[in-house]
Amino acid sequence: MHSRFFAHGVTAALTAALTLVGGQAYAGTDAPDDRTVAARVVTYDASASAEFRAAVDRGAAIWNESVDNVELRPVAAGQRANIRILADDGWPRALTTSLGNGTVYIGREAVNEGYNTVRISSHELGHILGLPDRKPGPCTSLMSGSSAGVSCTNPYPDSAEKSEVEGNFGALLTGPAGAPHRTLTVN
Repeated sequence: MHSRFFAHGVTAALTAALTLVGGQAYAGTDAPDDRTVAARVVTYDASASAEFRAAVDRGAAIWNESVDNVELRPVAAGQRANIRILADDGWPRALTTSLGNGTVYIGREAVNEGYNTVRISSHELGHILGLPDRKPGPCTSLMSGSSAGVSCTNPYPDSAEKSEVEGNFGALLTGPAGAPHRTLTVN
């Protein structure tokens, strides 16, 4: 009886926690000697990104090429996305609600000034993945943003930025080293 009550309590707590982060949970037990950990899936809805749709998809693909502990995927029809991406006439910005969740605005003001749309997309997605602005900064730093100048078209995170994102999401996925653990994919 106590174990049934405990199991229902744990299930209810997990369901409530995942509802707060806006996702569904899928749990699986890894084998003790299996060191591979599935990436946390973060979905995005770019249906309102207008002319920036290809740049948004490329920015997400760049993050997927760059890190292992998180994967950005377009949201499936009828599902709620972790990230909403919108086009507007202002300056690009990201409003995060929690790690992996928020709203990105791809602002036409920066594009009209000559900034690269893929760099903008990748930079703003970096905020959703937990990275702050690092201004001023060189073009090699994605999170230097506009301080790198209009001529900077580099959409790739540098090694420190990749490492920070891996750390942000790695802590969500792994248990003690060498111990069997349960991984959660939230989408």
